[in-house]
Amino acid sequence: MMPEKERLRDEKWKKWGPYVSNRQWGTVREDYSHNGNAWGYTNYDDAMSRAYRWSEDGIAGISDSKQRLCFSFAFWNKKDKMIKERFFGLSNYQGNHGEDVKEIYYYLDNTPSHSYMKMVYKYPINAFPYDELIHENGRRSKTQAEFEITDTGIFNRNQYFDIFIEYAKINHDDLLIRVTACNRSDKKAPLVILPTIWYRNNWKWGYGTYRPKLKSSVNGIIDIEHDSIGLKKLYSRNPDTEALFCDNESNPEVISNGNSDAKYFKDGINNFLVKGQQDSINPEKSGTKASFFIDTEIEAGESKTFDFRLSPHEMENAFFDFDEIFSLRKQEADDFYGELQAEIETEEEKSIQRLAFAGLLWNKQFYHYAVSKWLKGDPKHEAPRNFDHYVRNTEWEHMQNKDVISMPDKWEYPWFATWDLAFHCVPFALIDAGFAKHQLKLLTKEWYLHPNGQLPAYEWDFSDVNPPVHAWSTFRVFKIDEKINGKADIPFLESVFQKLLLNFTWWVNRKDKRGNNVFGGGFLGLDNIGAFDRNMQFKNGAHLEQADGTSWMAMFALNMMRIAMELALYNPVYEDMAIKFFEHYLYIAEAMENLGEGIHGLWNEEDGFFYDVLQLNNGESISLKLRSIVGLIPMFAVEIIEHDILEKLPNFRARMQWVLKNRPELANLVSHWEVEGKGGKHLISILRKTRLKRVLQRMSDPNEFLSEYGIRSMSKFYEKHPFHFSTDDQEFVVKYLPAESDSSMFGGNSNWRGPIWFPINFLIVESLQRYHYYYGESMQIEYPTGSGEMRNLNFVAEDLSQRLKAIFMKDENGNRPFNGGNDLLNHNEFFRDYMMFHEYFNGDTGQGIGASHQCGWTATVAKLIQPRWK
Repeated sequence: MMPEKERLRDEKWKKWGPYVSNRQWGTVREDYSHNGNAWGYTNYDDAMSRAYRWSEDGIAGISDSKQRLCFSFAFWNKKDKMIKERFFGLSNYQGNHGEDVKEIYYYLDNTPSHSYMKMVYKYPINAFPYDELIHENGRRSKTQAEFEITDTGIFNRNQYFDIFIEYAKINHDDLLIRVTACNRSDKKAPLVILPTIWYRNNWKWGYGTYRPKLKSSVNGIIDIEHDSIGLKKLYSRNPDTEALFCDNESNPEVISNGNSDAKYFKDGINNFLVKGQQDSINPEKSGTKASFFIDTEIEAGESKTFDFRLSPHEMENAFFDFDEIFSLRKQEADDFYGELQAEIETEEEKSIQRLAFAGLLWNKQFYHYAVSKWLKGDPKHEAPRNFDHYVRNTEWEHMQNKDVISMPDKWEYPWFATWDLAFHCVPFALIDAGFAKHQLKLLTKEWYLHPNGQLPAYEWDFSDVNPPVHAWSTFRVFKIDEKINGKADIPFLESVFQKLLLNFTWWVNRKDKRGNNVFGGGFLGLDNIGAFDRNMQFKNGAHLEQADGTSWMAMFALNMMRIAMELALYNPVYEDMAIKFFEHYLYIAEAMENLGEGIHGLWNEEDGFFYDVLQLNNGESISLKLRSIVGLIPMFAVEIIEHDILEKLPNFRARMQWVLKNRPELANLVSHWEVEGKGGKHLISILRKTRLKRVLQRMSDPNEFLSEYGIRSMSKFYEKHPFHFSTDDQEFVVKYLPAESDSSMFGGNSNWRGPIWFPINFLIVESLQRYHYYYGESMQIEYPTGSGEMRNLNFVAEDLSQRLKAIFMKDENGNRPFNGGNDLLNHNEFFRDYMMFHEYFNGDTGQGIGASHQCGWTATVAKLIQPRWK
């Protein structure tokens, strides 16, 4: 077995990893204000002086899995107002389109065990344009583009350092570290490099007094003294390297509640270097935070490399095998991905996939949040919360997070999001199915799952409602894992299924307002997709029936049915559960037709599309005829059952046949079950063939949903013909917007009114593949609409995959669409082969928008690139 796969069999190899956030300031966890203003309570500048309560941040940071000890890099070009210890970005209030990191860095490589990791940070040689970025973005309106760091000219004439940071493990607790700084400019430039090690502050909050220590008695070595950390030494390859020491304590002159008995504070090294404060570092060379001090100059076009080692061993020459091990780990990474990518045809696709995996792996993070402690405060850390006002997460006191979790983006979203994570796990399963399964199980644990059965959404509001895709992801990961490892992990599948029974019940009890199997839930992850806030309370009891909420639940029911059928192959008890979910699915399908009221269904026969419906108190209803991906989501509720599985489940088969025979009104709503597809397959789908064709006709229309880069989230028709709706003396207008929002509606930095989102596109592709699996060549549509070309659904799925991959691939002019026409990013030799995997993409141009390193659900492109198993 190749070494990287062997390492994945030993969890100790994941004890250390890239678990340090890129941003801890401005998070809910660090918000101890009286009014819940998380973005205002902490900010970028005071992060330098504030000891965090819950976790840490840094550049290319690593830590142990409980984040007791951290290591990262800081830099100073001798022109900036502060050393660069963390990536700079705008808060939600500073950016004209919300929060946004204003740095350029790329994740270049990573293995699942983190035996080898590499990234690059582009650090300007001249003074970082902090004020310009803040002021110009603050001046711009919502209708203008964001002002990016490349717009400042700071990278003109290559006036920056490429700083490559690499890690290679000798063993699970013995780490080699290399930083290479390349001066890309035409002049010599100074650079201070600060490899920094520190303890997360666990001693100042009032629960314990143990304070570990870092110290140095000789240059080139920092001693690590901690009662539960195996690492004992941080070595520098240059034995003359001096170390600077302070403490990870808040500076009370900067932080108002930063009372401390310490003498040297978190900002001590910065103040010593930048401000010349000789008394801000400890002359006795001890503390809880320390940096090697490397003061160098780099000639134009030249590079310098510096090596370090974190080790449990005391040795005379800590670097005797450094180069050999480093080269070996890089080769092992190449071997691991080489085997995975053996059937991928182009080098460009291999590069895109490997970079997507790198970002996915780098975005793991230690996440710590004990909600009950956060709400009431600590013995030595008050929480002046105004419970008469609004306080977040008061219903989640049982939440006790202290785990390594896959994050959407460790700067933009340094907190887990449940439906995001479900998509992360699918590409994760290709490289580390064990981690994917662990993540899916983790969020169903009793210290995450609410006693009422709700899955937590994200830290800004755990009670928000995300689409129920956990069951879908669980079964996809189960099947990928079975294919790769040749063994079905039934305990995993059964464990998650049991908890999702509670979650399904919560949905039924909480989100079905009238008990008619029509489900709503507010945004459902789609933010501003509708004409108005979908949590809006109407006068006289009117309420919104959501086509996507009900479709998600139909998909959830089918996913649970399919899992129960799989489990029933091993334990017949689960046949009854499969029957239960099959029948529930039928009732949801019926409700979508008539809302249980016999008035208007979510399906509009005239338009051939699904719409949200506003139910009035007098029994009347209004179809909100706004064409968005809300109307495409019913496609996701599809399952193909092979005949041989039915033969193995006689009780399920008998009950299914009874229901379909004795309740023909239900059978006619879904599909012609008795008409077997090619190879003896049975189709369960909300969309009968005629309806499916009509929905796909809309989806495949370039004047509506079909973009050169995937499926838009809203019909382009509304670009010239905005949608209008009036109610309760209010006028609502929706216009197609291919990129950013033009208002502050629902946050302003998230937009579902036109852009391309990978999670929805990924589900569309998968659904089309399933329909083709059943229909084969008997189902063809005009694709694109108006072209006169008739194509089967597998062709459509493959074409959509190509459009999505095209976002990252060079076009005939050498431009990668996600770069948005930026010449520097597209054509400069030091930028053009690097990738960012954005949160979402411009519906017309493919330009990346939102979080720039959101590899999580956008990393599903790695699954699209991977050849399908026959």
